[in-house]
Amino acid sequence: MNAPTYPINVFWSAEDGAWVADVPDLPFCSATGDTPHDAVAEVEVAIEAWLDAAQSSGRPVPAPSARLARA
Repeated sequence: MNAPTYPINVFWSAEDGAWVADVPDLPFCSATGDTPHDAVAEVEVAIEAWLDAAQSSGRPVPAPSARLARA
């Protein structure tokens, strides 16, 4: 089974001194990294954990809000 692909926002946070990757469709699902790539890699792990926790607790899992093009 393929996991849904959620949009990820990546931005520099001067306050944190790091790149932030945020998943707007999944509340409180974000991660930081030294590079944009690191932040995205970390948030991909966070997405899996978020989805696992939602499923195990019976919470609804939202569908991705945007359809992403695949190459």
